Amino acid sequence: MTRPSFFPAFLLSLALAASANAQSAKTSYKFDFGSGKVTPGYTPVLPTNVYSPTTGYGFDFNTTATAVSRTGQDALKGDFVTSDKPFYFSVNLPEGNYNVTVTLGDAQGPSSTSLKAESRRLLLEQTTTAPGKFTTQTFTINIKDRKISTGGEVSLKPRELGKLDWDDKLTLEFNGSKTCLNALEITPAKNAVTVYLAGNSTVVNQDDEPWAAWGQMIPRFFKPGVAIANHAESGLTLGSFMGSHRLEKVLSVIKPGDYLFIEFGHNDQKEKGPNDGAFKSYTERLKLFVSEAKKKGATPVILTSTARRNFDEATGKNVNSLGDYPDAARKVAKEENVALIDLNQMTTQLYEAMGVEDSKKALVHYPANTYPGQTQALADNTHFNPYGAYEIAKCVVEGIKVNKLGLTKFLRNDTPTFDPNHPDALASWHWADSPKNDVVKPDGN
Repeated sequence: MTRPSFFPAFLLSLALAASANAQSAKTSYKFDFGSGKVTPGYTPVLPTNVYSPTTGYGFDFNTTATAVSRTGQDALKGDFVTSDKPFYFSVNLPEGNYNVTVTLGDAQGPSSTSLKAESRRLLLEQTTTAPGKFTTQTFTINIKDRKISTGGEVSLKPRELGKLDWDDKLTLEFNGSKTCLNALEITPAKNAVTVYLAGNSTVVNQDDEPWAAWGQMIPRFFKPGVAIANHAESGLTLGSFMGSHRLEKVLSVIKPGDYLFIEFGHNDQKEKGPNDGAFKSYTERLKLFVSEAKKKGATPVILTSTARRNFDEATGKNVNSLGDYPDAARKVAKEENVALIDLNQMTTQLYEAMGVEDSKKALVHYPANTYPGQTQALADNTHFNPYGAYEIAKCVVEGIKVNKLGLTKFLRNDTPTFDPNHPDALASWHWADSPKNDVVKPDGN
């Protein structure tokens, strides 16, 4: 009997599918970068290793680096890949928390690197090593997908469809004047505490420069053992967070010992239905978020909305433009006996300490042509730039400390005390711009 002509192709397609499935199920990796000796048990990575779904790992988004080999006995640190431009490295991984360990440095020269994950989540600020010195850093990173285990999936906005936070891989952005990447290890972190973030554009991981929010800066402050799972999205209210199945998604994966941080208000105040309002639907929904988190054995934390920059220039005071919503959040926290982080108060202090003009430096205020394709000036008094988002993340960290949350023990040792009345000078802070920028402001205001 003669087999049909398609049979070998059919077998090949099955084999490729099986290989892809096996690859996607893999959750642990050890990569040795560079052109020198390969450390036993590690997978060698050269600049020619471009990401594909078949291999499941590689340099991504048309970026690459140069391979270097040094003489020496240490195979892992004796070679590396390097670049003075940002490059991306992606690994196919299923949903979950992972410990990611990077080794950086050069046996013969200096290195300088910052590290972000997924949609510009800050993991490592600019870090330098002297010639012959190396640094090994570990971070716990959350990877999420749209599927809900109880059925259905999260309803994403069109702007989210290309986000790195929602694809099927972990992407790391290495950025610095001279990144020297020796090794990368990835292992599941099944026992990690997960902090789920529910919020709007002031919380979400913004993909593009110069936009940013505190949720993408706060991972920098935690030791391994805590993963930040940011489910916030621009333009959302408590109601639309539920309506797009985001609360359902969070509740399907949250576990005892985890946290749910909740910050809404900017968009909720624009809802004008008969039952809408700070002390009506907003309060009712906020209580629902709290009660559902408690049912899962998680700890809910309420955050008042970040203030808009809204100065009375005659007095130098920032005027509240969020109506009763901050007070409603404070009231729910008190009635439900849950921790409150008063970001509205702290960001008001922050802006006033900076002053009428300098406070613009924390938000998206840029003259025309600051970024490619930006033909008009940007003047947004709600959305933060990376510096402002970083300062507000520090406010959140202080709130964690003041409330004596269990997360305090996971804060990195180099996390300083922060007083919003004495913000960091912009000149003292370094941010390496990511390659992508966008002049379109995020949803919401």
